[in-house]
Amino acid sequence: GTEGSTLMSYFSKNQIQALKPKITFSTLRDLECPVLQSNELQGKPEESCSTEELFEWLGAVLNQVSLDNKSSSFLSTYCCPQPSIVVEKAFLCTITGFIIPEKIIQLLEQLCCYFSEPKLAHWLTLTVHGFADSPVSWRESEHGFHKGGENLYNFVIFRNLDYWLQMAVGTNDDCPP
Repeated sequence: GTEGSTLMSYFSKNQIQALKPKITFSTLRDLECPVLQSNELQGKPEESCSTEELFEWLGAVLNQVSLDNKSSSFLSTYCCPQPSIVVEKAFLCTITGFIIPEKIIQLLEQLCCYFSEPKLAHWLTLTVHGFADSPVSWRESEHGFHKGGENLYNFVIFRNLDYWLQMAVGTNDDCPP
């Protein structure tokens, strides 16, 4: 209708253009990965790592933090939680841009299909970061982006299609229902 033509003229007049998400692929070699058991959220000493240990490790991997636990010009070090295994090749795909929820669901379904044939991987993850200044909020609370803006969730999908859902929100935000 007329609203659509007015909106289109606004976009063309102000030289606004649609951008496609940026997709990057990388292969991580000889990556030390935590051992996980889908039914052990708290982990078990010398058997599996906890959800919190995985979440911290995943943040380090996604931010390309060195995991060799060697000090140099900085004060802190980080290493993979134990127990761990060394994976010869791990694949990392990063999609940057505005992605609608339906596309995220499609990605999640495709990742679940990965296990339909025998694979060596025991688990995989899908992490979704919201923009820090996103207007999205849960329930009736305003999103607290002035204090950090954390809003992300992470699916850990296991070979048997069990999954963990991890969420992080800012201190002033309510957790999703």
